[in-house]
Amino acid sequence: MSKALMLQGTGSDVGKSLLVAGLCRAYARRGLTVRPFKPQNMSNNAAVTADGGEIGRAQALQARACGVGPSIHMNPVLLKPQSEIGAQIVVQGKIFGTAKARDYQALKPQLAGFVAESFARLRDEADLVLVEGAGSPAEVNLRRGDIANMGFARAHDVPVVLIGDIDRGGVIAQIVGTKAVLDPEDAALVRGFVVNKFRGDASLFSDGMALIAQRTGWAALGLVPFFADAARLPAEDAVALSRREANNGAGKVIAVPLLAHISNFDDFDPLKLEPGVDLRLVAPGEPLPLCDLAILPGTKATIADLAFFRVQGWDIDLRAHARRGGRILGICGGYQMLGQKIADPLGMEGPPGEVEGLGLLDVSTELTGEKTLRACSGVSAPEDAAFSGYEMHVGLTKGPDCARPLLRFEDGRADGAISASGAIRACYVHGLFADEAQRAALLNWIGAEPPSLAYEAEVERVLDALADHLETHIDLDALLDLAR
Repeated sequence: MSKALMLQGTGSDVGKSLLVAGLCRAYARRGLTVRPFKPQNMSNNAAVTADGGEIGRAQALQARACGVGPSIHMNPVLLKPQSEIGAQIVVQGKIFGTAKARDYQALKPQLAGFVAESFARLRDEADLVLVEGAGSPAEVNLRRGDIANMGFARAHDVPVVLIGDIDRGGVIAQIVGTKAVLDPEDAALVRGFVVNKFRGDASLFSDGMALIAQRTGWAALGLVPFFADAARLPAEDAVALSRREANNGAGKVIAVPLLAHISNFDDFDPLKLEPGVDLRLVAPGEPLPLCDLAILPGTKATIADLAFFRVQGWDIDLRAHARRGGRILGICGGYQMLGQKIADPLGMEGPPGEVEGLGLLDVSTELTGEKTLRACSGVSAPEDAAFSGYEMHVGLTKGPDCARPLLRFEDGRADGAISASGAIRACYVHGLFADEAQRAALLNWIGAEPPSLAYEAEVERVLDALADHLETHIDLDALLDLAR
């Protein structure tokens, strides 16, 4: 049986996903067959797998770091928030149902069987499985029935390394405090700790590492300096968007409103890295800026986010932009919002009903019970430029503007719509701009400089640099010895 090791964190956004990705690449380069695994994830940033399911985007990146395609078994339980208290539950790639937070707790014992099955499948095909926790094991109020952290580790006898984030301050308290609240049997599974995101002179924290080791009895496994190029990799969830590091400050302005339930926002990562693009992520409460292109992004809750869009006054800004002849692009939920109406007869997003869209495209959408999940490729109709991407949506969109599709698939299907003026475009396909040809077509459409970035090659470069970084600052042989 393969070895397994679990990385848990003192909180969310401490760098667990990034460290797992770097370790996946480092151990794969040593010739090991490595697989990532996250029992339970919560994110609206998802990826389509070859077997027709969906998993968290972070696990897809980790799979790439291992040199393999993503599988539904790498993230058997994915929670996709639809409101402050409820989420859609995706199990082994398919919609399982929806639940409010309290009701979800009662479902955990049932979901544990799916988690165990997926974990066993990965162990059968790998030398090493690197498991990522969710949130923090210090949330002991959620320990009963836990499948994401210590509950999983105890059930499958997987050793744990705890990750603390010094960048947010109080890392000694983070790690020592976690030890203090853990059940002793849970704490016994923790074999060591890593302090992540350190800035400055590492020698100044040597006493801190020693103090944590003394107070916890856990081995100090590494002090990892801040890895700035992490911003060049796809982010796991919308926490990264709140920092809004995506403004280059030069070039053609592309504005993306940050919807409350924004999804698949890694669509914009290649644009963020283009020197000729000033990508502006517009926070709630801010107006849409004067721009060369406004993009309405994907969303997990189209009707709710359409209402949110109007509350911000962005509908007024967008219409003014359209009157000036400004370019507009809608992707997935953004496509649906640009139409005349959105009907939800089955109550997929709330009470059954129908709402008025933004009215900038002559199309209408009906939300359906069946979810489309598939990889796709073809050409964009206006430029005959190649694209590859994926569909991940609920709903069918029809109307006169669909007679001018934006995309044509290799199998003969068409997708999307273009306004009669040509200034407004929309489609369901995500991931378009990772492809240089399609990114060039978009930039040409708004009069920007041609792309100067080979995005996919850049992701590979950063993954290799991350693996080098971890080889330098963590004893990977010692870490491998801890795995069981």
